[in-house]
Amino acid sequence: MTGTDDTQAALSYTSYLALDEVLAAQRPRSDEHDELLFIVIHQVYELWFKQILHEAAFLQENLEAGNTAHSIRTLRRILTVLKVVVAQIDVLETMTPSQFTSFRARLDASSGFQSGQFRELEAVLGRRDERVFAHYPDGGEQRSRIADAMRRPSVFDSFLAYLSGKGYPVDTGRDVTRPLEPSPELQEVLLKVYQDDGGPSVLAEALVDLDEGLQEWRYRHVKMVERTIGDKTGTGGSSGAAYLRTTLFNPMFPDLWAVRSRL
Repeated sequence: MTGTDDTQAALSYTSYLALDEVLAAQRPRSDEHDELLFIVIHQVYELWFKQILHEAAFLQENLEAGNTAHSIRTLRRILTVLKVVVAQIDVLETMTPSQFTSFRARLDASSGFQSGQFRELEAVLGRRDERVFAHYPDGGEQRSRIADAMRRPSVFDSFLAYLSGKGYPVDTGRDVTRPLEPSPELQEVLLKVYQDDGGPSVLAEALVDLDEGLQEWRYRHVKMVERTIGDKTGTGGSSGAAYLRTTLFNPMFPDLWAVRSRL
């Protein structure tokens, strides 16, 4: 029997999923019952963020290749994952403020603001804000991944490349390191996309769904923080809910929203 056969014969559900490592990755710092829930929820968030980043890269490949069907299917998967991510807040909200307070001090300087994958996802979708680097040291892998994402075309840039490939007069030469700003010229093109009512308009609506899904996540997140710690300073010294409220209702794809008043 070859080495490969030995490996295949030895493979099991536990080894394939690396469950020994995964299930040993929860290390509460207190004896409080609810700390395990807090850890599990946030670890699962990070796994879903990893999957969304994986799907977003595939989405951009398909957009730039002009593949409408695969792009729509990939967007629908991302949207479904986002719904699961938002729904997990329901589980976290079963923990009362006093239950969270019982172990909160053990978190020290750790904070959700330090989620490099979420910051990377924001950059992939189009956010360009170097203030996020305050939480990531120079030379670190997370900072490097976020910076790389800020230098690459965003999902919306890939959508513009898709529209250009479908014959729409889109300027694809914008500086992708700059934030997306509303463009009256692009909105004229998007009006034509919606009037044609074909695959590109379906994709445009799916991107609006994605933008709305991210805003729903932000809203549910800030309300969860408010009901758990009110307006207390967040862990890690952040301003907590006060900062999170400033992120609400800021669309990733402003032109797709601005054009709606003209449809």
